[in-house]
Amino acid sequence: MRNVSRNLDTNFQYGFYIAGGIFILFLAITIRPFAIVNAGERGVLMRFGKVQEQVLGEGLHPIMPIVTSVKRLNVRVQKNTFKSDAASKDLQTITTELAVNWHIDPLRVNKIFQQVGDENLIIDGIITPAVSEVLKAATAKKTAEEVITKRTELKEEIDNHLKNRLESYGIIIDDVSLVNFSFSPEFSRAIESKQIAEQEAKQAEFIAQKATQEAQADINRAKGQAEAQRLQRLTLTPDLLQKQAIEKWDGRFPTVMSGNGALPLININPSSLASGNQQQ
Repeated sequence: MRNVSRNLDTNFQYGFYIAGGIFILFLAITIRPFAIVNAGERGVLMRFGKVQEQVLGEGLHPIMPIVTSVKRLNVRVQKNTFKSDAASKDLQTITTELAVNWHIDPLRVNKIFQQVGDENLIIDGIITPAVSEVLKAATAKKTAEEVITKRTELKEEIDNHLKNRLESYGIIIDDVSLVNFSFSPEFSRAIESKQIAEQEAKQAEFIAQKATQEAQADINRAKGQAEAQRLQRLTLTPDLLQKQAIEKWDGRFPTVMSGNGALPLININPSSLASGNQQQ
């Protein structure tokens, strides 16, 4: 009987320990006396709702349940697209689409959360109005045509002003991209008409230059022919013409002769030919 009693006591103790362990594990899971900060995040430590100076890095951190809580903020680079209307220097309405790459300063997440809030409040309350104001100020300095032709300059100005404006909030601007511009239908038609007119003017200029070049070429050819004829006239003498005629003569007289029986075309003295043959 004593052995049976001892076994029951032992089993009861084991069961008590197991139940206690399960209860403690349940409390640990439910109350969570630790906080996990994932990669790319920082933890804002709060004690009874008050933000503390300590910023929790990535990893597992013990905390006091109920007394302490942790708010996690993403410190990775994020991309958001914004659209805003602005007036150019020549009072044209331009709708600009910007892509902003930004991230929260990891060392200042507690101050940012305390002053602004989480990522959504940062975007809606800080970045969006800042982008709109900076864009309007930069666009107002340029005409609508300059917004297109000086796109890089406009991008740099927006980038620098936006960085300076948001730096005080602990928001770091990594890059700004001007994705697209859109203009009013009237201005778009005016741009299209101007481009067509410029293309037509260039085509007309090309045709005029081509005609001028062709005319100059004709003049040069005419001058060359005239000079060749002049030189030919200087070199053609009666003796030379006679010599060329003799060289081309095949030894036969024409069968058609004039009415008085005179030989046409070539004036040849037979006696000179005969004497020439005898000398040979």
